[in-house]
Amino acid sequence: MRVQSFRELVVWQRAIELTVAVFSLTKMLPKDELFGLTSQIRRESVSIPSNIAEGQGRGTRNDFRYFLTIARGSNAEVQTQLVLIRRLKLAPEEVILECERLSLEVARMLNGLMSTLKQAVAESGALRG
Repeated sequence: MRVQSFRELVVWQRAIELTVAVFSLTKMLPKDELFGLTSQIRRESVSIPSNIAEGQGRGTRNDFRYFLTIARGSNAEVQTQLVLIRRLKLAPEEVILECERLSLEVARMLNGLMSTLKQAVAESGALRG
């Protein structure tokens, strides 16, 4: 079955959940972090589903893999910022844990999808050769 829309991708759906959770978390951060951690983690969390959508929308496996790589990097930044928020004790632990859980799930799904695409590209090349 071929995916017709990025909206069908479970990884995109989870990335949206992560973004919503990050926005909820950032509402708890001190106002003096508005232009620091709050702005940064929000931008990076939005970048994850946005790059998944753009990559899928491009229509080629190589483009899709490229944009998934960008999404994976943004997700790593979110994980780093969650560590900082925890260490600075800027939000309740249970809220941070939920964001981390979603981020780790997205990371696993991105890695799996990237492996599948890499294998598909390799197999299509082997079929031509």
